[in-house]
Amino acid sequence: MSKRAVLEVIALTPEDAVAAQAGGADRLELVTDMAADGLTPSVAAFAGIRSAVDLSLRVMLRLSDGFAAGDVDRLVRVAQEMRDAGAEEFVLGFLDADGAVDLAAVERVIEVLDGCRWTFHRALDHAADRDALRKQLADLPGLDTYLTAGSAAGVDTGLNTLLAEAGRYEQHLLVGGGLRLEHVPVLRAAGIDAFHIGGAARPEGWEHPVSAKAVAEWRHILDER
Repeated sequence: MSKRAVLEVIALTPEDAVAAQAGGADRLELVTDMAADGLTPSVAAFAGIRSAVDLSLRVMLRLSDGFAAGDVDRLVRVAQEMRDAGAEEFVLGFLDADGAVDLAAVERVIEVLDGCRWTFHRALDHAADRDALRKQLADLPGLDTYLTAGSAAGVDTGLNTLLAEAGRYEQHLLVGGGLRLEHVPVLRAAGIDAFHIGGAARPEGWEHPVSAKAVAEWRHILDER
């Protein structure tokens, strides 16, 4: 398999970003507050990371823990502020109380993204019906990636779902959520070519920055095939 796999790393700070780039990351997901599984960073944090590296940056649009959109007016304002600051790629995903996609919220937010590329994140893994969600989102402008573990419980549980979905959809599968190096060969063999790591890039824990050495290990395994 000659196509280089995409390696996306979660970054909270410019220090994280520099280490991730040094280790061979292709793209960063920018968040804050990992205790809430990643919320929207400040414009200043985005600007600091943007000035530190030349990688693609996907900015999280999420204001609180969970997958409810919450204050959509505020989400729209935050998205516009990020666009005004120069952000060109985003991550978002909202569900309603029944586990269906909150299409109204998604459409309002992406309207201000004005065609920018974006990832629908692991809300997919918590949806009541994965296929129904994808059908509803299929024609939305800018959507090019789904971040998924195949299951809310992580890649160990969702591996068979990921293998079954490989190549079925126009959008990329970006695999993340309990992803380990030993998962990579079988996923690559199925044609999956995009991988997302957070804690795996921080062997000493989230209170420590990204390790360039850890990222480089992932880069090496991904490039073996």
